Amino acid sequence: MSLRTRDTVLRELMDDPDCDPVRLAATLRRFDTVNRLIGGWGRVWERHLAPVLRGLDRPARVLDVGSGGGDVIVRLADRAEREGLRVEWLGIDPDERALEVARERERSNVTFAATDAAALRATGIRFDAVLSNHVLHHLGDADLAGFADDTAALTAGPVFHSDIERGRLAYALYSVGITPLQHGTFLRTDGLRSIRRSHRADELQAALGGDWQVVTPAPFRLLAIGRGHAGDRRG
Repeated sequence: MSLRTRDTVLRELMDDPDCDPVRLAATLRRFDTVNRLIGGWGRVWERHLAPVLRGLDRPARVLDVGSGGGDVIVRLADRAEREGLRVEWLGIDPDERALEVARERERSNVTFAATDAAALRATGIRFDAVLSNHVLHHLGDADLAGFADDTAALTAGPVFHSDIERGRLAYALYSVGITPLQHGTFLRTDGLRSIRRSHRADELQAALGGDWQVVTPAPFRLLAIGRGHAGDRRG
């Protein structure tokens, strides 16, 4: 095995439509713990997202693309409420299996829908910010630019795509650290495959181009920051 380049041929078990539904649901629910430990969303909230929401003089609308089990926006919604911010959160995912888990977390200001960024773009709906977690490594090189453009077309505000950064140390630490959480899930196998599929910072920057800035908000994490173009000629 080599980590010199992305392994875009390797497929994650949970992406198989015929995978074990019980293990899949357990994986999606346990992502809450994994994302709390390694997701870096606390820093993204404090440094990037919260300042944008605080600057609005009205309730905000935030979109999570590829929301999976829904844990990321539920946790961000909790932060917003503690800080007195009024925000409506929408998570979208085309996989109904993920939505079954996510909808267990729904509440008045956090909802989930079965769609994707391209389809939502066609409706003309707009948000104050758009984010995703662990979506980019699922995309092949040919799909990345289209996904970035679709998500940017959904807002005139910022776009934040968070993902893993490929590397040997990340691979080694995850392979050991995930052991207590892996029982009954795909977490170990798919997590290691995700690392092999993920970008390095320079690769992601080159793939997205100059309209995006790729930073490292936490160890072994990448954050692609873009500015939405909803309302301009491209949007």
